Amino acid sequence: MNGIVVVGAGQAGFQLGASLRESGYAGPVTLVGEEPGLPYGRPPLSKAYMLGKTDAPGLSLRPEAYFAEHRLIVRAGERAVAIDRAARRLRLASGEALAYDHLVLATGSRNRPLPVPGAGLAGVYQLRTLAEADALKAALAGARAVAVVGAGFIGLEFAAICAQKGISITVIEGLDRPLGRSVSSTMAALIEASHVASGTRFLFGSAVAGLVGPDRVRAVALADGREVAADLVLVGIGVLPNDDLAKAAALRVENGIAVDAMLATADPAISAIGDCASFPSVHADGARVRIESVQNAVDGARCVATRLTGRPAAFTAVPWFWSDQGPLKLQIAGLCQPHDLAVRRGDPEQGGVSVFCYRGGRLAGVESLNRPADHMIARRLLQAGRSPMPDQAADPGFDIKALALS
Repeated sequence: MNGIVVVGAGQAGFQLGASLRESGYAGPVTLVGEEPGLPYGRPPLSKAYMLGKTDAPGLSLRPEAYFAEHRLIVRAGERAVAIDRAARRLRLASGEALAYDHLVLATGSRNRPLPVPGAGLAGVYQLRTLAEADALKAALAGARAVAVVGAGFIGLEFAAICAQKGISITVIEGLDRPLGRSVSSTMAALIEASHVASGTRFLFGSAVAGLVGPDRVRAVALADGREVAADLVLVGIGVLPNDDLAKAAALRVENGIAVDAMLATADPAISAIGDCASFPSVHADGARVRIESVQNAVDGARCVATRLTGRPAAFTAVPWFWSDQGPLKLQIAGLCQPHDLAVRRGDPEQGGVSVFCYRGGRLAGVESLNRPADHMIARRLLQAGRSPMPDQAADPGFDIKALALS
């Protein structure tokens, strides 16, 4: 028995190994990961780790003893370069080839590069790996003025940290609001107001023309001719799926590695999970989606593990996300975008608010700001396929919890 080989030792790859053992799989399981060390969690990198509230050992998904006890082989610092589908072998950059009975691609994603002059200057950073977090954290200690390119989750989380540290922070965004592709306009306005109150400056509708040096960054040049002074720049303009390995192996690629409702590729010996995979989602009316979240990585890994151990089932887990930004805890259940109606429940002046987003007359998702109970209720509603009427969702007297539990 050659066993199961997993390309990627992040959240998805680790969870697959753990879930295979929990499901009774007794064969060899090998995780191949490019980064050194054992699998670790990425979400704290832009939050608690940057603030010094946790350290590198605290990021580990499990202690070293766990991997030995569960017979999970971690090939850290190894890069997969080719898949021989006919021979069922995975070739590594070292020249070694690993035979497999089943291959799972959990290759994740990579930072989208900023395609402007000066992007390679000293003082310009991205944030996805522990090594990048360490470099950014060290640089932040001496920074006087910071610019963030991109008002996405990573950019806003980092901006909140800069504001807490009293560092001058400017967020530059090409769209007209923060999280423009991720949340409703109502939620975006609330998030923007909180950041502004904390001292963050936003420049919306602003295209970056270049980063100004000559050797180390000193400013961000905008397309309209303005310059934003900065001795540290974080680029957070999204990610790209790591699908090159699949593409070279002639697997279908469509906004990531294309898999079916059970996360299997057209090759019966290959599956794909996590950030790198796109799949038809029941929560998007059957449309193909690619989701970048811990939940998607974990639940997708469990889905594949149960299939590989004889209990196949479609992947129907409710997507959910979270982001900590200073005093804000944003939680999202479901896939809110696109939506054609949004109603508000709660009052931000009294501690929190939720936005119920509807698509085609049914609840598509709920965005909750400092209202964790609403978030849990939303997950129950969506999993059960229940949809309160918009006027019920907006009515503080309506018992949505009772509907979720009915």
